Amino acid sequence: MGMSVTISAATEQDAEQIFRLQYLCFQSEAALYGNYRIDPLVQTLDSVREEVAADCVFVARLGDEVVGSVRGRVTEDGAAAIGKLCVHPRLQGHGIGARLLKAAEAALRDERGATTFRLHTGHRSEGNLNLYRKVGYEAVGTAQGTDGVPMIVLEKRAEAYAQTA
Repeated sequence: MGMSVTISAATEQDAEQIFRLQYLCFQSEAALYGNYRIDPLVQTLDSVREEVAADCVFVARLGDEVVGSVRGRVTEDGAAAIGKLCVHPRLQGHGIGARLLKAAEAALRDERGATTFRLHTGHRSEGNLNLYRKVGYEAVGTAQGTDGVPMIVLEKRAEAYAQTA
């Protein structure tokens, strides 16, 4: 790509762009399940703002435009829940999703002490499943999303990371 996409921690100023990007990106996922009440589509802007303030949120930027985003937070059991990974439809397939995941995993491990990374994806979302498997996640079970979509739960141990000095 003749343009350089940078990955960085999200700031409060990014919340609105993340909100809009998420709405755009998850339309295809909603169509796949015939369910337009999935969480990323019904989440409010205020709720996105709260997540940016409290959680580990990373964005991919192309110039001033937010073209990708991911969120993570450490849960009670020491596992980091990673979610709402999205990349602008016109920029998918360039490895941006993998870079966002890697940034979130590193921050969750180094700054927040996560021992395991966990994510959920819909059972028909082949593209997501392929990406997660490629970067070392393994399916560990299934869950029912609050929206009724059957989810596959994937996990990866944090130590599986090559420590960079």
